[in-house]
Amino acid sequence: MGLINSTHLKVKQAQIIMLGLDSAGKSTLLYKLKCNEVFLTLPTIGFNVEMIKTSKDMTLTIWDVGGQRKMRNAWNNYLEDTDCLVYVVDSANKQRLEESKKELELILRCDSVKNLPVVILANKQDLLGALDAEEITRRLNMKKHCQNRNWYVQPCCAVTGEGLSQAFQKVTKFAKSCIKSKQEGFVIFKQL
Repeated sequence: MGLINSTHLKVKQAQIIMLGLDSAGKSTLLYKLKCNEVFLTLPTIGFNVEMIKTSKDMTLTIWDVGGQRKMRNAWNNYLEDTDCLVYVVDSANKQRLEESKKELELILRCDSVKNLPVVILANKQDLLGALDAEEITRRLNMKKHCQNRNWYVQPCCAVTGEGLSQAFQKVTKFAKSCIKSKQEGFVIFKQL
């Protein structure tokens, strides 16, 4: 029995927080990723949480937190012990992009996410007039706000699933790196 156990890789678990304004498509993205189906979703009151295995040695626990204005005040409560921040933007709703940018900036100022990697999902690419990843990057001022951390902007569509695989490959890579960095920091702290 020892031989069998020793040949299996230890599966890592990463905590992923998924934030964004209400109606950005967070829950639709989560359930498309989990079940490969589109579900009719209602505005999330509180949060949804799902575990998704993204590689043979990594499982993501994804916390999809509601984006209504009153829920945004509680976002900080979900940030501790997170390995990657996924921020969802409605690429077709230019009127709310500035509001989304301000909320992202507030999150990125929190000490608990100081070095946390960020993946922006530029959702709703299937809609007419949706801004591409380059324009979302520019409008969210990612180069300024994320200069000291890993970050990535992925165009996607929650309804078709386009771009989700690439996005969560990047989330998995960033989460593994974050976990490794935390473990190395713990070892150094323990040696002191």
